[in-house]
Amino acid sequence: MGFLVDSQRDGGGDGGYGMFGGCVRTLVRRKQVDSAHTKPETSHQKLAKNLTIPHLVAIGVGSTIGAGVYILVGTVAREHSGPALALSFLIAGIASAFSAFCYAELASRCPSAGSAYHYSYICVGEGVAWLIGWALILEYTIGGSAVARGISPNLAMLFGSADSLPFFLARQQIPGLGIIVDPCAAILVLIVTGLLCVGIKESTIAQAIVTTANVLAMLFVIIAGSYLGFKTGWSGYELPTGYFPFGVNGMLAGSATVFFAFIGFDAVASTAEEVKNPQRDLPLGIGTALSICCALYMLVSIVIVGLVPYYEMDPDTPISSAFASHGMHWASYVITIGAVTALCSTLMGSILPQPRILMAMARDGLLPPFFSDVNKTTQVPVKSTIVTGIVAAALAFFMDVSALAGMVSVGTLLAFTMVAISVLILRYVPPDEVPVPSTLQSSIDSVSSQFSQSSLSISGKSLVDDVGTLRETEPLLAKKGGAVSYPLIKQVQDILNEENRRTVAGWTIMFACIGVFVLTYAASDLSLPRLLRLTLCGIGGALLLCGLIVLTSINQDEARHNFGHAGGFMCPFVPLLPIACILINVYLLINLGSATWARVSVWLIIGVLVYVFYGRTHSSLLDAVYVPAAHVDEIYRSSRDSFPATHVDGTYCRSRDTLLA
Repeated sequence: MGFLVDSQRDGGGDGGYGMFGGCVRTLVRRKQVDSAHTKPETSHQKLAKNLTIPHLVAIGVGSTIGAGVYILVGTVAREHSGPALALSFLIAGIASAFSAFCYAELASRCPSAGSAYHYSYICVGEGVAWLIGWALILEYTIGGSAVARGISPNLAMLFGSADSLPFFLARQQIPGLGIIVDPCAAILVLIVTGLLCVGIKESTIAQAIVTTANVLAMLFVIIAGSYLGFKTGWSGYELPTGYFPFGVNGMLAGSATVFFAFIGFDAVASTAEEVKNPQRDLPLGIGTALSICCALYMLVSIVIVGLVPYYEMDPDTPISSAFASHGMHWASYVITIGAVTALCSTLMGSILPQPRILMAMARDGLLPPFFSDVNKTTQVPVKSTIVTGIVAAALAFFMDVSALAGMVSVGTLLAFTMVAISVLILRYVPPDEVPVPSTLQSSIDSVSSQFSQSSLSISGKSLVDDVGTLRETEPLLAKKGGAVSYPLIKQVQDILNEENRRTVAGWTIMFACIGVFVLTYAASDLSLPRLLRLTLCGIGGALLLCGLIVLTSINQDEARHNFGHAGGFMCPFVPLLPIACILINVYLLINLGSATWARVSVWLIIGVLVYVFYGRTHSSLLDAVYVPAAHVDEIYRSSRDSFPATHVDGTYCRSRDTLLA
């Protein structure tokens, strides 16, 4: 007798649900998270653990602060926020912090390469994880190419004009094809690729140097601009229209626009496997980087909207024109240097995570093993990095990918949403089953038999009573007796035993997410009839509010304390903060536009085909046998006693490595 003897191969173990049930089981199978209690001796080579807090801050700030901020302040101030631009950045920064809190907890608990893909695979399932990983591949590829294409025009401005670059670096149009090639962009991508292949510590130091130059340029804007402002009297704030010329709604619309200026801190989470002390350094690195970015954004916006009235700002070069209006024409060179260094740093931040995403997916068998190879000398995924660099360089050379830039936001927002959902799952319904190799079936049977003989039962039923059926051993989650501050909540907790609590929590999370989607869609689609919009908003809001109330009323799962690496950062205000994070990100996703979603859908359909014909049949969980998480250590101890790790044919090592990597 075993805990769970159905194999995942070909969707096996459909439990009477036929082929459809087998496919569903394939999509929701989850891999095990490494922890201090269970550390599989994986066959793949680990990445070098060289990163500390200063390295993570450099990656986070460098990946987040791009050249867009040098343009964004003018556009948002003129069209949305006016003098309240700093408040727009503050609100966007707080909204970004919601996602950062979720990333910080998961990154410290699950410090392996893969970022949102890795967390989704552990908490949600293989199908969703694949789509997240596939979307992130698109994000980083197009993002890196778009950034590279933006460097050459700014670089040319340093030499006097847009046509000042040497012939072999300048943009050229191919006769007859109408294609404008950008050799400078391709060369820069290849240089960054080579730097990333040298080693994570070396590339991070280079990124820190470039990021420092960008931060110094922004500090120049803040200090010099403040001097001019105090000298001239901050004319931009002495307007008859007041501080909110477009109202509070305009300020909030500006926040939605500048929110994308905070995207980039997730690159820190992608390096989790290379951090020396991930439980301490990852949360501090993410938090510090986001705080620095928010402070710089706000200070720059305060200065610029004070120097020039918002309606007189140049939408293309707001900062340079603001200084020029006060006679400091030479400041444009400093600002251009800042823009170039910002783009170079962002380029490194765009290319850095993708090889690690590819490597994580290949480790799990969803992509060919070619991508999982780690160079023994540099301890970085060189092959994945080279492939990423070549593809990004080709796109940057041949294509103007600015029209595809919206697709970058889809991958990021999908990842942010799934990370927040993963936090809810981790807290309320963490995985209670763990995949182990089918070669350990004898050990599984042995441990199962021991527990059956020890008469562990609930209501007269044994712990493992039927093949493939797991019985909960915990009685009521809430303790009886004692003073109760909230009788209603206490009554709800008392009537829910562990099995019911997990069921209620799981359904509640799902309905809350449905409520978020219905609410944001109805609020965003102005073409719907008024009555239908109000009805859908009411239904969505009710589902969301009820979900929040129920999750607040029931206890979180005790198993969360032992999930992954304990002792790290814990996301505060759960479930409120993750649900707010989901609401913000879904709203932004829906408002990206139909054209963007049409392009992304094509990419996702290609991803589904790749998964169906390759990933599903090569998954490392193909032959997994799932057992209760509470007994996995005993199974491995029993296996070590019966079949030492040095067994002549190496069956135990290879199987365990494959299934628990």
